[in-house]
Parts: sequence; C-alpha cells; structure tokens
Amino acid sequence: MNYTQLFQFSGRRVLVIGAGSGIGRESALALHAHGATVICADRDAQSVAATAAKLGAGASSLQLDVLDQDAVQAVAHELTDLAALVFTAATNVRKRIADYTLDEFDRVVNLNLRAAFVLIQAFAPIMATNGGGSIIGFSSIRAVTVEPGQGVYAATKAGLVQLLRTAAAEYGPAGVRVNAISPGVVETPLTAQIKNDPEWYNAYAAKSALGRWSTPGELAGAVVYLASDASRFVTGSVLTVDGGWTAVDGRFDPPNG
Repeated sequence: MNYTQLFQFSGRRVLVIGAGSGIGRESALALHAHGATVICADRDAQSVAATAAKLGAGASSLQLDVLDQDAVQAVAHELTDLAALVFTAATNVRKRIADYTLDEFDRVVNLNLRAAFVLIQAFAPIMATNGGGSIIGFSSIRAVTVEPGQGVYAATKAGLVQLLRTAAAEYGPAGVRVNAISPGVVETPLTAQIKNDPEWYNAYAAKSALGRWSTPGELAGAVVYLASDASRFVTGSVLTVDGGWTAVDGRFDPPNG
C-alpha cells in the first residue's frame, strides 16, 4: 500500500450536503484541499454558491432541499460516480417533552431522520452498483447523553446512528461504507441560541475535557478520514469528536489527595 496516498482524492467526486455553512462548509473546504472535486449542496442557493466560489476551479454548487424526495432522487441519478456523500443538515427545537407540539416534533424528525433515510435510499444503491463509496452522516453526543429539552433531537440522532449502521450492514458487501460522526458542542448556526447566553455557553465549555467549544473546522478532519482510503476498513462506526465531553463526568472536580 502506498501510504502517501491515503488522504488523496484526486479524480474523485464528493457531494457535501449542508455546504452552505458550518460543518458542511468546512468539510467541503477540507475535501477540496485534499484534491477532491466537490459538489456543494444546500437549501440556501446563495450561501452554497459562495462556498463553491471559495473552493474555486472544479467545484460546483446546487440548490437541494433534502425534504424533497423527488429532488434527492433526481440528484442521485445525475451524480452516479460519487466517491463519497457527506450530509450535515439538521435542526433542533429545545423544549421539554410536555411543551412540544406535533408540528415541532415532525419538523425535527423530518430533517434529522427522514431526510437521512431518503438520502441513503437514493445514493447507497447507486454507489453499490458502481463498486462502493463512503456515506457520512452527522449524529451528536445527544445520541448517548441527554439533558432536559433535548428529547426529540436526541431521539433523532440516536435513530440516525442505527439507521447508518443498518445501511453499513446492507451495503457493505457491495463496498459501500457508512459511518457517523458524533460532534460535541460546535459553534454553528444551530447553536447560536446557546452562544447568546453566556452562562449556558460557558457551562457547556466547562463540560468538555478541553474546556472549550469546537469550531466547525475541527470536524473536517474526521470527514476527510472517513471519506478517504485511510478508513477503507471502517464502517458501521461512530467517530466521536467531542473534546472529551462523553469521556468525563464533569459534575465535580475532586480534590487531589
């Protein structure tokens, strides 16, 4: 094996959904930096076009609403030679169970779980036909550790892990690898509500073993790894990138001695 080529994507096309901002945008930048031809997709046509423009030659953008099954199927049948699919789109409504409306429940479940199902159903069979590929979805630490007000979001992220693992089992024989990345607290538009509350923001920072939040760019390395040949025997896995959040109890720092 030529280990110098483990993270090289020359000649490979990668679709990043959610590339208009946050983790998706940084993932697109990182994959492009390693030689991938990146197709940037997002519901927001203007922001995703800006991402593609920043990447420069070879990159392209398309507007895509992952809640539209027909549109997803159309893109999948147009982009039949993908080496990897990355999707980051998600939403959250931070309310306790008793206060949730069914409309809010449906909004979170539809984007976080139903859309993931639609994407896998559209792209995985085509990758299988073409000899394989890598599918990467974004779960969360909330799949394994919760707090009040995160019930529906947590349920979707735990469900996504099991959906991705099932896809790994079903499409693995055809060479399609399917994995999840589980971030901790990341400064993205999705967490703006927390960042705007200093007490809430600082409490989350203190819970991490590193004592701070992550930037979106600190998730990009995990994306490059799971999309690359460096992870060619990795599937059905959850790669946790949480600054030690789930490793440390964090409620009390005992005295030394």
